[in-house]
Amino acid sequence: MARFGREEGTYVNPVPRLTDPNAKLYVTTGLLALNVIVYLAMLFEGGSITDPSGEILVRFGGSWGPYTLFTQPWRLLTYNFVHGGIIHIGFNMWCLWDLGGLAERIFDRWVYLLTYLCCGVAGGLAASLFSFGGVTVGASGAIFGIAGALISALYLGKLPVARHAIQSTLRSLVFFAGYNLVFGMIVPHISNSAHMGGFITGIVLGAVLARSLTIPSSQRQVWSLAAIAGYSLVLLGGFFFVRSLFIRFAG
Repeated sequence: MARFGREEGTYVNPVPRLTDPNAKLYVTTGLLALNVIVYLAMLFEGGSITDPSGEILVRFGGSWGPYTLFTQPWRLLTYNFVHGGIIHIGFNMWCLWDLGGLAERIFDRWVYLLTYLCCGVAGGLAASLFSFGGVTVGASGAIFGIAGALISALYLGKLPVARHAIQSTLRSLVFFAGYNLVFGMIVPHISNSAHMGGFITGIVLGAVLARSLTIPSSQRQVWSLAAIAGYSLVLLGGFFFVRSLFIRFAG
C-alpha cells in the first residue's frame, strides 16, 4: 500500500486527499486513540495486560449475546473498541493505521467513519448469531470491513491512479483478507464470524460507494448518505431478525 501512496500523486484527482501524501489522518488517529484509551482504562481497573478476564471485557463494552441482543444493543458499537490483550490491540491498531490511512484518503472522512462503524456493527451481529454465549471484542470486524470497502472501491471506482498501482494494492488487500480468514479458522478464540460479517458489509458498501468517488462533491455527499442510511436500515433489520431467532429458540 505504500507503493500506491507514492505513485498516486502524479494524477489530477477529484477524490478528497488522494493526491496529498501528507494528508492528516484525523479519523484514523482518533479511532486508534480511542482504542488505546479503552485498553489503558482496562489496565487501570486491574485487567491483565495479555489476557483480561471476560468480566472486565464485558464491563468495558464487550459484546455478549444475552446483553447485546436484548437489553444493551449499544454493545454492537462499543465492542469494537475493547481488546483482549496487548498483542490483540497491537495487531489491530497496526492494521487500522495501514488500511484506515488509505481509506481516509479515498473516501470522505465521514463516509469512512460511518463505513467503519457499520462494518463493526455487522461483525458484532454475525458474532452474536454464531457465538451467542461468547464475549466478542476487538476492532478486527470493522478493519476487515474497511479492507472489503477498499477492494470494491479500487476495483470498481475508476480512480485516477496507475493501473499497476491499483492492482498491486488489490493483491495486498486480498492477501490480507484471505490469510487472516484462514488464520482465524485455525487459531481458537478468533471470531471469524465477526470478520466475515464486517468484510461482506465492506464489500457491499464499497461497491455502492465506488460509483460516486469521482463525481462532484455535492452529488457524492448525497449518494454516500443514501447508501449508508440504506445499509443502516438493513443492519437494523438484521438485528431484529437475529434477536427473533433466539427468542424463538428460547421459547
